[in-house]
Amino acid sequence: MGSRDADIDFTFFDPTTVRAVFDALTPAGWSAEEVPGCVRYLINDAADLYDWSAGAPERLDELLTELDSPAHLPYVVCLNVYAPRARTGGTLMFHPGRTAVSFSPVIDRRRIPGAPEFTDLAWYLHALVPGLVTTGLKGYEAHEIRW
Repeated sequence: MGSRDADIDFTFFDPTTVRAVFDALTPAGWSAEEVPGCVRYLINDAADLYDWSAGAPERLDELLTELDSPAHLPYVVCLNVYAPRARTGGTLMFHPGRTAVSFSPVIDRRRIPGAPEFTDLAWYLHALVPGLVTTGLKGYEAHEIRW
């Protein structure tokens, strides 16, 4: 079958923050704990190293502050999020300038019944968009590509 890459690219009217997006998603059941006791995040920097880090959930406020630091605005930062009731999640990637955020459903990806080779992007849109509208969402583009 080959590999697949699915994601949803969100565009915001104004720059957003990791905290604003995360806070908008938590009422819908999203969590920063992708596995119990672990928050995974990434801060890319001038060295252009995509090295993931893990932190304790008790440090989430501090981690969100660090991800939103003005020093990181020119770089990509990421936060993994997980919806425990749905048993799925993914990576939120905040692009430089923070008016573009991508979501990649890479944690226990939901598949389309009857077409399991495809990701159920409609489910993710339904789970993400209502919260993101409250943070100044301008639009989105969802796509999946087979390599």
